[in-house]
Amino acid sequence: MKIRLNIGDTSQLLEMDDENVLGVLHANPVPHGRTGAEEVRYALEHPIGTGRLNEIVQPGETVAIITSDITRPMPTWEVMPVLLEELHACGIQDKDITLIFALGSHRKQTKEEQSKLAGEAVSQKIRCLDSDQDDVVHVGITSRGTPVDLFRPAVEADRLICLGNIEYHYFAGYSGGAKAVMPGISTWQAIQSNHRMMVREEAHAGNLDTNPVRQDIEEAGKMTGIDFILNVVLDEQHRILRAFAGDAVQAHCEGCRYLDQLYQIPIAEKADIVVVSQGGSPKDINLYQTQKALDNAAHAVKDSGTIILVGSCREGYGNPVFEEWLLEAEKPQDLIDHLNREFRLGGHKAAAIALVEQKASIYLVSDMAPAMVRHAFMKPFDSVQSAFDAALAEQGKQAKVLIMPYGGSTLPVLVSDQAE
Repeated sequence: MKIRLNIGDTSQLLEMDDENVLGVLHANPVPHGRTGAEEVRYALEHPIGTGRLNEIVQPGETVAIITSDITRPMPTWEVMPVLLEELHACGIQDKDITLIFALGSHRKQTKEEQSKLAGEAVSQKIRCLDSDQDDVVHVGITSRGTPVDLFRPAVEADRLICLGNIEYHYFAGYSGGAKAVMPGISTWQAIQSNHRMMVREEAHAGNLDTNPVRQDIEEAGKMTGIDFILNVVLDEQHRILRAFAGDAVQAHCEGCRYLDQLYQIPIAEKADIVVVSQGGSPKDINLYQTQKALDNAAHAVKDSGTIILVGSCREGYGNPVFEEWLLEAEKPQDLIDHLNREFRLGGHKAAAIALVEQKASIYLVSDMAPAMVRHAFMKPFDSVQSAFDAALAEQGKQAKVLIMPYGGSTLPVLVSDQAE
């Protein structure tokens, strides 16, 4: 069998004997009709849990729109022209609209990156801003003790609209919805308070109802007063497959249910070797982001198996605390112990990687320097084929293999677990 796996802006070929292959985990075949801008327009015309925007937004009001930053595949440039049409029909002028890129704990973006994300025409019409943790308004404190301190332009606008793409998140359950606010435009302290609950058993991919991290996010969203959301589900090529608009909770839940139909992939057994790609740029921009595919792959690998993680990571580790923890640790257990002593945003992902490393060996195919990869307790490779050949030598020629070309999106679920 031959298969190409995306890495950064290119791809690599992997070849193996058919006898080794348990399966290739692609999206389930789910019927759909409209796609792209047409689907976005339909969602705006048929909101879930609210009226249309013309029943919410009044002429002369200011509107803040929160969207994702450069590390996410959210196609803001495709969504915004349709959303602007709807807002213009409500009597809203371009001068009263602000597009905010939710950085969370990520780096600032260049003007060129902002323009690329928004679309050049849109970026010339309306104000575009990165969120700024030094310019916030205190909204309150959630029942779990998380401070809701949010970027001032979003809070002070008359109306707030949140954009996002829905995919699995390894401890918040799913992306999208009120996640645009928390952690999207929140302070470091607020994000750390919310994320500290990731160690709870209920905080895992695919769980909304009893997930303390997601419940805290929803509470922060209600306190903020999100007027409307527009979330999309993307196919494996990052094209808009479905859109969900309306209430921040109801519309988001509908989107999550659709995502489960599409990307929750049943597997009959776990594999000796799992080959997983984050899906290429921009989701594999650094190791901090590429970790998400690793966490999904952990659901599909046997104990003492091997995971081959494929991601460019051209910007290195991607987070200073994440890097600090990795460089200080002498073994994976040190990272888990560190998290148990002290929860720090950034360090939490280093510990998450260490938890997978307790279960399986990790080979990383990336553009990172080998020494940097070893500091993350992974084995460095420059090609997916050489990594696979090494894994096969380690696991044996009869080793069974699962391949996840879009591991950041797909969530393997053991059939026996589904039956429980």
